[in-house]
Amino acid sequence: MTSKGFSRLTATAAVMPAANVDTDVIMPKQFLKGIDRAGLARGLFHDLRFDSEGQPDPAFLLNRPGFEDCRILVVGPNFGCGSSREHAVWGMLQYGIRAIVGTSFAGIFADNAANNGLLLISLDEEAHARLAAHLAARHTALTIDLEAETIMVDDLVLPFAIDPRRRRAIMLGLDRIGGTLAHADAIRAFQTDYLAAAPWLA
Repeated sequence: MTSKGFSRLTATAAVMPAANVDTDVIMPKQFLKGIDRAGLARGLFHDLRFDSEGQPDPAFLLNRPGFEDCRILVVGPNFGCGSSREHAVWGMLQYGIRAIVGTSFAGIFADNAANNGLLLISLDEEAHARLAAHLAARHTALTIDLEAETIMVDDLVLPFAIDPRRRRAIMLGLDRIGGTLAHADAIRAFQTDYLAAAPWLA
């Protein structure tokens, strides 16, 4: 089970338009040494968020007033490229990011997000540009409606498509293991029937 599921998320969104933001930027390598997942919220964008003295850099978007409760990122293309470190997604979730909107995501990053309950939404370039421009001009909250498959901000409504299984998992707060365990009764029933038909395997 991941964090609490949602069907509708309204939260502050931060626009980070740079292309090819890699996993070493998202979660620098010094945060990969732990034996558990603790402390990864501080590692998120660490080298951008903090200065050489370890103090928050006021120039970084997430450190600016009004973004304390940011839960959605609107990112540039090929977000999450680079290494396969799952810590990048874990750090996002620990920091509080629940959804990322972009035009494209690196494959392994997208798989890690799906495995851990982080919603990724892909828009075409035109829709993404409209959303980013709107948010940049008016710092405001954005709403993601999974039932309606729409993104809404003020009078701007943008449709998106998502795999139904992925949508259900996000709505129920299930990671991949949780999604499998949701069928535990059916799995046990299959096992019972299968072993009854082939008792020498029991």
